[in-house]
Amino acid sequence: MAARPSADEPQDALGWWLRSPALILFVLVLTAIRIWAGGHSWLSEDEAYYRLWGLHPAAGYYDHPPIIGWWIAAGQALVGDTALGVRLIGILATALGSLALWRTGCLLNGRRAAGWAVLFFNTTILIGIGNLIATPDTPSVFFWGLTLWALAEWLDRGNANWFLAVGLFAGLGLISKYSVLFLGVGIILWLIFTPRARAAFTAWQLWVGGVLAVVITAPVVWWNAGHEWISFTKQFGRAVPYGWTSRFIAEFIGAELGLLNTAIALIVLIGIGIAARALVRRHDETSAAWTLPLLTSVPFFAYLLFHSLHNRVQANWPAPLFPALVLLAAFVAADMDRSDGWLAKAVRVLRAVAVPLGVVLSLVIYVHAVSPLTGTFARKDPTFQLRGWPEVAREIEALSVREGTRWVATSAYGMTGQLAFALHEAGSPLPVFQLDQRLRYAMDPTPDSAVLSAPALYVAVSRRDHSDKLAARFAEVERLATIPRQVRGTVLEKIHIYRIAGARGGARGVFSQDTE
Repeated sequence: MAARPSADEPQDALGWWLRSPALILFVLVLTAIRIWAGGHSWLSEDEAYYRLWGLHPAAGYYDHPPIIGWWIAAGQALVGDTALGVRLIGILATALGSLALWRTGCLLNGRRAAGWAVLFFNTTILIGIGNLIATPDTPSVFFWGLTLWALAEWLDRGNANWFLAVGLFAGLGLISKYSVLFLGVGIILWLIFTPRARAAFTAWQLWVGGVLAVVITAPVVWWNAGHEWISFTKQFGRAVPYGWTSRFIAEFIGAELGLLNTAIALIVLIGIGIAARALVRRHDETSAAWTLPLLTSVPFFAYLLFHSLHNRVQANWPAPLFPALVLLAAFVAADMDRSDGWLAKAVRVLRAVAVPLGVVLSLVIYVHAVSPLTGTFARKDPTFQLRGWPEVAREIEALSVREGTRWVATSAYGMTGQLAFALHEAGSPLPVFQLDQRLRYAMDPTPDSAVLSAPALYVAVSRRDHSDKLAARFAEVERLATIPRQVRGTVLEKIHIYRIAGARGGARGVFSQDTE
């Protein structure tokens, strides 16, 4: 059995929030708010692009493995091809992931730590706000957390059958996002460097679980083999350094401290120190519980740090680490109740600030996403991608009727996704096709030749206008209009619209060269 403190809960002002009924209510209320916000706010560029994946489920896609596409397809089947349909499964997965995190905290450190883990998880900025957006990060966070839960069950019960669940969850995580590969390395590290865990190497279930993970990923490998290895090339190609710099390190560390919720991040740093000390003192019977979230996180964090030495680390990339990090913070928050030193007092202040801070920030962003509070910040506003698309779609539909066009052409995946969704929402029959990077749409049936032979509207933002390259492909290229995409009177960007016709080389010639 994993060592854990007494289940007796201190009767302080925060004690009520750490009990199961209050935690359930907290998660349910947040989930309801997220469903409301998810159904009433526009899609981001990536979400609109991933929506197309949901319409055509496949074993793989240009950018990522397939789980996010499958989740979107499931949401669309349940509530329709809407913004909520795109986001629904991810929102529900965050609620279910909170339950798994609670169970993991109970097993490793007791019910009070479990309560803090749920509160911290839902009030980190990246999870509290980011889970509203349907991206591959959401399923990767979910399955990373489930894998930690299965490992905690084995540590607590000693039942090696839990390694089959580890293989299942890790495999599903891997076909959510390839970064979950690092979790497998982390698990091996934990088993090697934790004396109590080394016995797992003698259990056949551990090895079968590994095989199970490989079997789950096999269809994705097969799909890549049939599509020029595009997904592997795109993602693993990012790991190759083409020069070295230190200018991204501070940005990476600073961004993650902020996205964790600064108060939670400070507690996490304390937890990392305690877990590292537990790793050194291997005779400590509680070390296995503390080192589980630490060692399973080390390989991925090391890679991200390495990446920051040659390129920018996107803010969302470390998201899968957040279940482990909030567990460390929760252990600290719970254990400090048994201490009266200055550090304990500081932690009690930080944990009291962290939860309301995260909730308030999340609620403000949710409201702003649904109904913009201001347009003053324009493109500096992180929600700028959500604004003005219905108005743009109406302009395009009116121009299409006037000009007699039958389809819309683009040269950027974000524009393709946004226009496809906006025109769908407007009830327009106009299909949208990206002229370049056709491997992005390998899952999509080949466009109808009769449609491609007809005149079209080419749409591009002014800063990515590739109309100068259209003359080599179309006999007619005429600029029709420039319209603003705006929010509350503030112009976000100008959109150019052209009429194109007379495809050189026939209908298939429209895709014959790259416009980027």
